[in-house]
Amino acid sequence: MAVNLGSATIWAIFPEICLVILGAIVLVFDLELKEHRRLLGWVTAIGLTLIGILAVIFSQPGNQPGLVFGGMLRYDWLAFYFRLIFLGGAAITALFAMDVDELGQRGEFYLLMLASTLGMTLMAGAADLVMLYLAIETTSIPLYAMAGFLPRDRKSTEAGFKYILFGAMTSAVMLYSFSLIYGFTGTTQIYTIESLLTQGGVSSITLVVLVMMALVGLGFKISAVPFHFWAPDVYEGSPTPVAGFLSTASKAAGFAVIMRVLFIAFKTIVPSWGIILAIMATASMIVGNTLALANQKNIKRLLAYSSIAQAGYILIGVATYTFLGYAGSSYYLVSYLVTNLAAFGVVEVVGKANHSYEVKDFAGLSRRSPGVALVFLVALLSLAGIPPFGGFVGKVLVFSSAILNPEFIWLAVLGILNSIIGLYYYLVILKVVYMDRSENEAQPVPLTPAWRTAIAVCLVGIVSLGVVIAPLFNAAVKVVLGIQ
Repeated sequence: MAVNLGSATIWAIFPEICLVILGAIVLVFDLELKEHRRLLGWVTAIGLTLIGILAVIFSQPGNQPGLVFGGMLRYDWLAFYFRLIFLGGAAITALFAMDVDELGQRGEFYLLMLASTLGMTLMAGAADLVMLYLAIETTSIPLYAMAGFLPRDRKSTEAGFKYILFGAMTSAVMLYSFSLIYGFTGTTQIYTIESLLTQGGVSSITLVVLVMMALVGLGFKISAVPFHFWAPDVYEGSPTPVAGFLSTASKAAGFAVIMRVLFIAFKTIVPSWGIILAIMATASMIVGNTLALANQKNIKRLLAYSSIAQAGYILIGVATYTFLGYAGSSYYLVSYLVTNLAAFGVVEVVGKANHSYEVKDFAGLSRRSPGVALVFLVALLSLAGIPPFGGFVGKVLVFSSAILNPEFIWLAVLGILNSIIGLYYYLVILKVVYMDRSENEAQPVPLTPAWRTAIAVCLVGIVSLGVVIAPLFNAAVKVVLGIQ
C-alpha cells in the first residue's frame, strides 16, 4: 500500500515535471531561434543543471522513504542519487552535441535526449513493474532514434536499426518475465512481490528462471555479456555524444533497476542471482578486455569493448549483495560517468578535426593540443583504475566488497587481473598520443567554448572523485540504506 506523503508527492516527481517544462522551452526556442539554434545546447545544459540544483534543494527524500504517485514510484535516496547522475550526464552530452554537425542545430535531438532522461529518472524510482516497463521504453525509444540520427551516414542508420532490433527482442523477453511474475503473485508492486512469491510456494528454480529472463532486458541496458553484442557497432555508428550518453547514463539506469528489483523482489534467492551476476561480471571483464586488445584500430569500438569490461567491474559490487558492494557500485557509476564522457568528448574533438576515428589519427595529439591530450590521459588512466583518479576509488570499493565476502574472493582476483589487461590497451592509446609523430602536429585541435566547459567539468570530476572521497561515498551509503 502506498504511503501517503501529502505534498511530498509533488517534490518526489519535481525533477520529472521540470524535465517536461524544459522540453517545452526547448521546443519554443527551436521555433524562435531559426538562425541561432546552436544556442539550444546551452539552453538544454543550463536547464538540466538548474533542475539538478533545484532537486538538491527541494527534492531530497529525507530518512523516511515511501511510495508515491499511487504506489508507482519510490521516493528514496536511490532514485534521488541516480536522478542527479542522469541530469549531469545529459547536461554534459548537450554541450558536446552543440558543435557536432547535424546535431547541434536540431532541436529534436535535444527533445529526444530530454525524453530519454525523463525515462531514466522514472526507471530509477519505479516501484511497480508496469511503471518500470513504461520507463524503460520511454528511455529506449528516443535512444534508438538518437543512435540513427544521421540519415546520410550509413553506419548511423545501421546503428539505429541494430539497436532497435536487439532492444525490442530483449525487451520482449523481459516483459514476458514481468507477466509471469504477475501471474504468480497477482501484483505488479515490486515491494510486495517477494512476500507473495513466498506465500505462493513458487520454487527457487522458477524464481531463478524469472530472474534470468528479466536480466535479458536489463543486461542489454548495461551491455553486459552475453547481451553485449550490439555495443561495438552501435557505439561506432552513433554520433559520438550519443555513444557517450549510451555508455554512461543509460548504463547507470540499468544498474539502478538491477539494484532495486533483484534485492527487493527476489531477496529469497539472493545467493542464486549473486552467482548469476558474478558469472556475467566475469564474462564481461574477460570478453570486453580481450576483444579490446584485438580491436585497436577504431577508437569508438575500442571504447565500446572497454564499456563492456567496465560493466563487469560494476557488476562485482552488485553480485556480492553486500552493503559495501552496493555503495561501491553506486560510487563507481558516478566516476565512470565523468570519465567516459570525457573520453568520448576528446574522441569527438579529435575525430571532427581529423575526419576520422582511427586510433592512429591520435598520433601527435600531445604536441597539437597538450591540454586535450592531458584530459585523454586522465580519462584513460581513470578507466584503467590508476590513482589518484575516480576510477581507482571505484575499483577499490567493488573489489573490497568481493574480498570481504569469502564466496567472491575469486571474483576480486579476476577483476584485478582484468584491470591489468585493460591497462595495457589504454597505454597503447596513450603511446600513440604521446610518442607517435604526425604530419599535422603544427595544427592545434580546435576547441569551442561548449567543449571546453564540458571537458573541464569532467576533468574536475575525475580528479575530485579520486581525492575527495567522503561526500560521494556518504551519498552512496544513503542509497543502500534507503533501498529497502
